[in-house]
Amino acid sequence: MSITAHERPGVYSSYDASAAVSGAAGSKYVGLAVRMSQSAQSVWQFTRYEQAVAAFGTGEAAQLVRLLLENGAAQVFVYPVEGEDKAAYQTAFDAMAAQEGLAVLVCDSTLVQVQQALRDSVSTASAAQRERIAVVAGAAGESVSELVERAQAINSERVVLTAPGCVDEQGTGGSGVQVAAAVAGVIAGQSDPAVPLGGAVLGGLYGLDGRYEDGELDALIRGGVTPVEELSGTVRVVRGVTTRTSTDGALDSTWRDLNSILVVDDVIPTVRNALKSRFSRAKNTAQTRGAIRSQVVLELENKLTREIITGYSGVSVQQDSEEPTRCLVDFSFTVTHGINQIWLSAHITI
Repeated sequence: MSITAHERPGVYSSYDASAAVSGAAGSKYVGLAVRMSQSAQSVWQFTRYEQAVAAFGTGEAAQLVRLLLENGAAQVFVYPVEGEDKAAYQTAFDAMAAQEGLAVLVCDSTLVQVQQALRDSVSTASAAQRERIAVVAGAAGESVSELVERAQAINSERVVLTAPGCVDEQGTGGSGVQVAAAVAGVIAGQSDPAVPLGGAVLGGLYGLDGRYEDGELDALIRGGVTPVEELSGTVRVVRGVTTRTSTDGALDSTWRDLNSILVVDDVIPTVRNALKSRFSRAKNTAQTRGAIRSQVVLELENKLTREIITGYSGVSVQQDSEEPTRCLVDFSFTVTHGINQIWLSAHITI
């Protein structure tokens, strides 16, 4: 605040304004691996766009932070990358893998081998009970067939590949990574994992550098690519899918819709954390196992009520016959699927 000196007694005021972009409360944290020359520290944490500008200026890194925050991320952890090859990015991926609390990861590289390394990092972290999703972008000017080939090379239910790229304020070709960042922000900001990504509005983008026809959209979605489109000046996700299109070389659509893995990543950690907080120093007795079963049922009922799952069954808790200190909890559930299409059949009498 600037103050102008006055001698007359009274009450004086002034104000300023800024286009503040800050993280959304209740949303998830995002990790961003981005190439830059600045390496004064290993990681930056931002909840506001202005903080990123102060650290990096208004370049690509700050713009990616802006898109992540504007579209729903609560906080962005930026990991600097010094170089363009896989080895340079691997250092950042290893640091992100060890970080607790990250739900979505983004990198600015369009090299397939780098994106595969990110896929491996995400898979390893998820197996270690740090569940997360990665969002990557195709290279500039890639055709539909090239994008599908890229998705097949990644082939993971934990990686989302977006297309096309975007344009800048002047309408010239921009970065596909900015579209990926916007999509990652939306994923991080979703409070209900069962709500489909299709139709989600991507804020902060000035437009797209390409448009797909219906046949091309079909090929992209079936091939594991999440397309976005611009309608009336608004950029939206067409349908959220993962790059997982095959299992052991055979076509498999089980994990195609992004919501499936998001629901799994919501239900399993919820049950796990509930049991961890309540039974960390418990006896492996019939009474305790009954209490564990009741807690699992309670958590699943909550997910059922919120329509995150459509049903569950087979909840059982047993003592391991080979290891008496181990308690075996078993259950099954059915994920809730979003509506991607509504078909009308009209029967007309004239």
